[in-house]
Amino acid sequence: MPELPEVETVRRGLDTLISGYRITEALQLHPRALKSESIAPLADLAGAKITGTSRRGKFMWLNLNRPYVLVAHLGMSGQFLIHQKNRPAATHIRAQFTLAKRLRTQELVFNDQRTFGWLSIEQTQNNIPASAQHIALDPFDPLFDKEATITKYRKRNIRIKTAILNQEIMSGVGNIYADETLWRARVHPEMSTADLTQKKLTIIIDSATEVMQEAIDKGGTSFDDLYINVNGESGFFEQSLAVYGREDQPCPRCGTPIKRIVFGARSSHFCPRCQRR
Repeated sequence: MPELPEVETVRRGLDTLISGYRITEALQLHPRALKSESIAPLADLAGAKITGTSRRGKFMWLNLNRPYVLVAHLGMSGQFLIHQKNRPAATHIRAQFTLAKRLRTQELVFNDQRTFGWLSIEQTQNNIPASAQHIALDPFDPLFDKEATITKYRKRNIRIKTAILNQEIMSGVGNIYADETLWRARVHPEMSTADLTQKKLTIIIDSATEVMQEAIDKGGTSFDDLYINVNGESGFFEQSLAVYGREDQPCPRCGTPIKRIVFGARSSHFCPRCQRR
């Protein structure tokens, strides 16, 4: 599932390529493309001007010159793509938007092979759409409060891997970057938050911020063509992964074979020497 670096890469691409364009036509091409809670059909976007883009955690949205926004969650395989003549056409289009700016037009599509992603027209409160109101700030938000986040973690008595995946405490981190974060912080994924010091929790948050920034700089992580940017290009952070998906391969830091365990229906990859419980 795309995590913060992948969603931020898509958001930046859209912000550059479609800000200032007016939506002349919006078509829903699959019944599950639009979230049931959407306050209007996609067709109602016709005439709206895209004024910019925003994101919180793994949620992103298009800001419009309207009293609502177009929210998108990429799910497992959702993609925003600008159709280009020199690239193959998307094959799992769930929604299609015709955009115009002066004499220029372009076609934006929401492509989603597994149909877990969705779009939704929503009103906002304090500039945040309804579906993202429960989502905590991520470390890149100017209002992110590291000390308050540490306090929330310390009040819990749950595994740290479970805690940093909780989008209501700190958003943006998914399974890939959780494993990479804990490896950098030298923390075993099954350690309880109650047993971690404030200093160690600070290191964990700083490591999460660091690894996600590096992933953003490399366009995110692409294991297959289910995640690509708006130009159809893959990210390259997979080449920098230290532990995720590297079971039995040597730890880049000490050479010990990486181990994989499963809890909470998720796989966790870690170095048994660097990340002792």
